[in-house]
Amino acid sequence: MHSSQFKVRLGLFVAGGFILFAFAIFLIGRQKNLFNPVFKLTTTFYNVGGLQVGNNIRFSGINVGTVENIRIINDSTVKVDLIIQKDVQRFIKTDCQAAIGSEGIIGDRVLMISQGSSDAQMASDGQALTSVEPVEMDAIISSLSATAANAEVITAQLAEVMSNINHGNGTLGRLIQDSTIAKNIDQTIINLKKSSKGLDQNMEAAKSNFLLRGFYRKKEKKAEKAKEEAVKLKEETK
Repeated sequence: MHSSQFKVRLGLFVAGGFILFAFAIFLIGRQKNLFNPVFKLTTTFYNVGGLQVGNNIRFSGINVGTVENIRIINDSTVKVDLIIQKDVQRFIKTDCQAAIGSEGIIGDRVLMISQGSSDAQMASDGQALTSVEPVEMDAIISSLSATAANAEVITAQLAEVMSNINHGNGTLGRLIQDSTIAKNIDQTIINLKKSSKGLDQNMEAAKSNFLLRGFYRKKEKKAEKAKEEAVKLKEETK
């Protein structure tokens, strides 16, 4: 009795193992496009920037294939073989470009194919695409470090300037903190207003002067004539 139960359990365990194995093979095959019609493309890079065999290939933001093989051709060229789903071949043109990106900041590397022009020919099986060299993460980090250092220096300088202003140091600090300077500025503005008012009065007086009256009348007539000519020109253009 115990022997038959053991055999049944063993059979179920083996059957379950086969089912899981077949399911795993299906998932892997689907991911690697083993069960779908495919075509192949190639491209070359000077540096693949961590790209590995099996990484995804994206076109228009959609996974359309996988990296099949990566091999060094010479000291300046690395060839990358691509497997692409057959149903997207008609969208990939001969002038498309291959570039290497990543899934997020620290995610796996991804090979991305840019969209080509609508009037270009469709890429054929085995077509070699041009590539765009990837930006190394070390270079990005170095650039960010330099930017952060510059920002730190600028922040320290701004803090020093604000401290001097708050303590009344420097021209701007004295201007803000010293009430005497503020009063002098107010008085200067008042004097300018008075001078402007006096100038207006002098101009009115000059207009009343019989020696200058003819000059101002001539000027007014000239302005009226120019206005009439403008109105006449406007009516003629209608």
